[in-house]
Amino acid sequence: MNRVRQLPGGGRAVEVEPERLAGWFERFAAGHGGVESTSLGDRRVEVRAADGARAAVDVPFGPLPPPHGHRAGLVVEPLVAHLRVPRRIGIVLVRRGAHSVGIALGGRVERSTTDRHLVQGRTKAGGWSQQRFARRRQDQGRRAVRSAADDVARLLLAERLDGVVLGGDRRALEELRADPRLTDLLAAAEPRVLDVPEPRRAVLDAAARRATCVEVEVCDPV
Repeated sequence: MNRVRQLPGGGRAVEVEPERLAGWFERFAAGHGGVESTSLGDRRVEVRAADGARAAVDVPFGPLPPPHGHRAGLVVEPLVAHLRVPRRIGIVLVRRGAHSVGIALGGRVERSTTDRHLVQGRTKAGGWSQQRFARRRQDQGRRAVRSAADDVARLLLAERLDGVVLGGDRRALEELRADPRLTDLLAAAEPRVLDVPEPRRAVLDAAARRATCVEVEVCDPV
């Protein structure tokens, strides 16, 4: 089943596997009276249907190879071919209580490491007790992020990767970006951040499969 999430500005994003993408667009065309045009850009592909509906994909692991431009009808074969190229992808999943780092090829994890951390929840106590608890919680959080950064550096920095995909808590990921060892690696990561539960090996395996997918942004006709 495809994952679907609502977009802040309206419409929805549908997560689609590369091998199913051509069929997805064919069904989109059939459901909207056909496709009038396809815009092939180096970073974005947009399909416009006859009834005004639109479906667009931000090209991952880009840019999309040329030729680019506007085409009549449905022309998504270049995008599908680009997505089906085998890639070694570094995956970094981080939450306050755990992290999981891996290298995946073709949706399968080749190497990985996963660790859990004690980061206490918030307390309702007041006064000095609350302050001591908050300091202890901050220290635990810093140690958890440092441990995650060490594993990312150890597992990914020496590897030849075709891309990096992130997932988990955005605040924890921003703290990870502050590690100078990881600046270049994480700056090259895909913009999309996977929404995942607390990282563990099964979650990493699922993320490896999702890392090769795209999100199709769908806007229905007005």
